[in-house]
Amino acid sequence: MSTTTQTAPVLHSEAMPVEQSQLRLIVRRFARHRLAVVCSALLVSIFLLAGAVRALVPFDATEIEVGNSFAAPFSVSLKDGRTHYLGTDHLGRDYWSRILYAARISLTVAVVSVIGSTAVGAVVGALSGYYGGVLDDILMRFVEFLLTIPTLPILLILSSILLQSPKAVPVPDFIINGLSGFMYISALEARQVVMIMLVLMSLGWLGIARLTRGVVLSLKTMNFVEAARAAGVSNTRIILRHMIPNAFAPLVVSASLGLADYVISEAALSFLGFGIQDPTPTWGNMLSFTESYMFEHPWLPLIPGLPIFICALAFNYVGDGLRDALDPRLQL
Repeated sequence: MSTTTQTAPVLHSEAMPVEQSQLRLIVRRFARHRLAVVCSALLVSIFLLAGAVRALVPFDATEIEVGNSFAAPFSVSLKDGRTHYLGTDHLGRDYWSRILYAARISLTVAVVSVIGSTAVGAVVGALSGYYGGVLDDILMRFVEFLLTIPTLPILLILSSILLQSPKAVPVPDFIINGLSGFMYISALEARQVVMIMLVLMSLGWLGIARLTRGVVLSLKTMNFVEAARAAGVSNTRIILRHMIPNAFAPLVVSASLGLADYVISEAALSFLGFGIQDPTPTWGNMLSFTESYMFEHPWLPLIPGLPIFICALAFNYVGDGLRDALDPRLQL
């Protein structure tokens, strides 16, 4: 009597469905947003230019060339033949050099301000949503009160006060020295930059707090939070290790969209004379100085105006792309 042995068919690994990682799904979703990808590349290029400013500029940001005011783009220096790629301003300072130094300062102000605002808003919102009760009422009523006040007048008042007495707010020397070296400015100018960051952060955390509170309210009744409480995990640890990390996706989207607002706000303060002051170059104060000469030299406002417009638009498109990529309801 003979027996026949049947072997089960072997499934090749190539035919098995491979589960994609969450990061890969996010990247693929983001890549489908073509404008967001293009704007990301554009922003990376701008940040690289700002980072390598010392290697790319032919002049110092404050170097004045007497007798060569309002030189046209690609004109030659009267002193040593170096090229003014974007011309010169009313004092004979090279525009290409100043626009890159200004990018380093303006973008640093925006990035640091958005990080600080997000951190403060996330903590306040998490505390309010997690504990609820009287603490929630006090914090949210305070936030709602501040949101009813027009933003620009408050920023102008705070900026005027802090810039007139920049040492009124104690700032550690290592922060001042670090910013001074990073942005190639003096310690006094670095202190003014810190004051503008504080002004922008003073109201920037309000929307973040409300956003985080909403996320925490939906999370605190979930099973993993109840399990953490049952295991004896402290409330502080639950907030820092479970609540805020689970709010990471909406916080990232809000921060990326907020960068556009901070770029515009810093430029607006400097344009109105309540921001970082000349000779420290920022896109806002450079735009302000072109106002008196724009009819005789119409290209001048375009030089600082275009970077503001491009960065604000690019940050918005990147934020839209991140919002779509991080939305779990969207299917690839």
